[in-house]
Parts: sequence; structure tokens; C-alpha cells
Amino acid sequence: MSDTAPSSGSRQASVERNTKETQIAISINLDGSGQLEVDTGLPFLDHMLDQVARHGLIDLSISAQGDLEIDAHHTVEDIGITLGQAFAQALDKTGIRRYGHAYVPLDEALSRVVIDFSGRPGLEYHVQFVKGTVGAFDVDLFHEFFQGFVNHALVTLHIDNFRGKNSHHQIETIFKAFGRAIRMAIEIDPRSSHSVPSTKGVL
Repeated sequence: MSDTAPSSGSRQASVERNTKETQIAISINLDGSGQLEVDTGLPFLDHMLDQVARHGLIDLSISAQGDLEIDAHHTVEDIGITLGQAFAQALDKTGIRRYGHAYVPLDEALSRVVIDFSGRPGLEYHVQFVKGTVGAFDVDLFHEFFQGFVNHALVTLHIDNFRGKNSHHQIETIFKAFGRAIRMAIEIDPRSSHSVPSTKGVL
């Protein structure tokens, strides 16, 4: 695995993760406009990552090659890991709001995501999908994506789907809310732009 740290004063990073199972390259600009370039070999995952970019106003470039002939598990998990590493490198926590939350509906589905850029990894994931697949995509893999992200971005993340009769709608509300919550949390608070939002003085 190789990575490139962000330059001083920017909130950008590029990370590569290369294993015997996957080859992932991600570039991120936290102060973007919601632009996405993505090719994971998994169109439904690409669609969900587009929600993160657009609703988080984050520019993302994601390229992934994985052992999809086995299944999508390694690819989905490693994209989550690499995205988390990119966030950890790009984000200077000085002056950020730190906490973010969002409720997002899509027709009958409703989800809430709450995030804390705490420096401590923790995931609470409460989603009961009405169907185990969307097309050929195994929706259980989204837990692996978020666990990988949490472990490497070092965030506390609570995900709750309250209702939904369509698995596509359920997970899309989650990813839209994830993007919105991130957008809120990483925003610079003009009233505390020179301090870290923690009584410890460090995150």
C-alpha cells in the first residue's frame, strides 16, 4: 500500500491500497462540488458512491479492481477502507464542526445517519433489508463497507433505517444521509476556526 499525504492548507489526499485481492486508488477533495469519477466494476456501488460525492459536496475519484470472480466482498470492504484512509489524511480537524447528522427520505424509506469525527472508530448499524440483493448486489456487503470506513477514518458512525419496502430505497437513503452528515461535520465553523472541537484539545 502507498499513499500521499495532503499538501499544507488543502483538504485533499490520494491513497492507493494494493493487495493480492484488490487494487484500489482514491483521490478526494473535501472542498469540492460533488464531482465523481468512479469505476469499481460494481455499478450499484458506483451509484451509492455518487450519492456521497453529490450530497457531501466532495470530489471523488475512485478506481478499483478486485477478485469479483469470487464475489464482491473484498472489493467493497477495501473501498471502504481506502476511502476512510483518504478522509483521515485529507481532514485537518481544526475548526470543523465535528458532528454531523441527516435524515433522508426516498418515497417510503427513511434513514438517519449521525457521524462524529472523534478519532475513535465505532459503528452502530441498524438496517433490516427487506430483500438480500439489489440486482446481483449483496446488500449485506454495505456493512463491510461502513466498517472499513469507520476503522480507518477513525469516526463514530450511527446508521439507522427506520422504514422501507424496497432495498434500493433503503440503502440509497443511507448513502444520501451519509453524504449529508459528512458535509455538516467537516464544515468549518467560523466561530471556532482556530480550535479543535474537543475539551481534550485533540481529536
